[in-house]
Amino acid sequence: MQKKVTIIIPNYNGLKFMEPCMKALESQSEKNFELLVVDNGSKDGSVEWLKEHRIPTIFLEENTGFSGAVNIGIRQAKTPYVILLNNDTEPQPDYVKELVRMMDRSPKIFSASSKMIQLHHKELMDDAGDMYSVLGWAYQRGVGQSSRGYKKPRSVFAACAGAAIYRRAVFDEIGGFDEAHFAYLEDIDVGYRAKIHGYENVYCPSAVVYHVGSGTSGSKYNSFKVKLAARNNIYLNYKNMPVLQLLLNLPPLMLGIFVKYLFFRKIGFESDYLAGLKEGLRTVRSTKKVRFQMSRFFNYVTIEIELILGTFLYVWEFLRRKLKIDRSY
Repeated sequence: MQKKVTIIIPNYNGLKFMEPCMKALESQSEKNFELLVVDNGSKDGSVEWLKEHRIPTIFLEENTGFSGAVNIGIRQAKTPYVILLNNDTEPQPDYVKELVRMMDRSPKIFSASSKMIQLHHKELMDDAGDMYSVLGWAYQRGVGQSSRGYKKPRSVFAACAGAAIYRRAVFDEIGGFDEAHFAYLEDIDVGYRAKIHGYENVYCPSAVVYHVGSGTSGSKYNSFKVKLAARNNIYLNYKNMPVLQLLLNLPPLMLGIFVKYLFFRKIGFESDYLAGLKEGLRTVRSTKKVRFQMSRFFNYVTIEIELILGTFLYVWEFLRRKLKIDRSY
């Protein structure tokens, strides 16, 4: 039987995660998939382990970042679908089967995000699809909420590329993951481009995966991550918003930047955040802006509405976490 999906695992010094991840893949109810690891120049013994276990792997000499690694894997794949899977995950037995079933529903679906649950706190959600707001804030839908909820499929702004499936042919149309991002917000960016082209990104609650989180960077906030995310946020808005939309959204975007600065100043990363913003502004013209086409005007209007609604959803989920409101939906 011709295989429908290739699972691509980018790895950078993730040896400690490889064995449980591979065991979880061996337990999949759907066995008809290809497996490909792209190793980003690891120095922790990952290379030797992968060779010893004869796992199909592309070995790179240096770290090309998440975007560079997965692009290489996507170009290598021959299947209609590709699953991008972080090494610090443990997909549950029906994970692959359910993602493929979701993609088979419609050729307009570009990506499907899985139900990601915190590995060390399985009562809590990690991600139910990624969202974006008119404030320029990307966030994980459902993070910190009860994992008993988020049971219904729905449209999301973008799939979390840590454990998502993509329609491979669409990358030929919209381009791959932006390697200028290196890491962080690259999944929001590619999902944004897909929406501009008229494709959908959805959430598949029946595809469950347990996720350690920050397995490569090592922590939720660190200098490298804060600086890179700030820079990439500049890229994200500049590339995907036409000039008129960018001007329209400039006040809320500036407000979002100011609030984030206050937050990072509180936790001691304000200099990294400012450095990332400055680098983004200095280098943004080197990125490839999506060409505006009037035929896609309705798509831009729909996206703008989503950005506004995404802001209200962020506030609602923030209040739920603070007030510890437990609702299943």
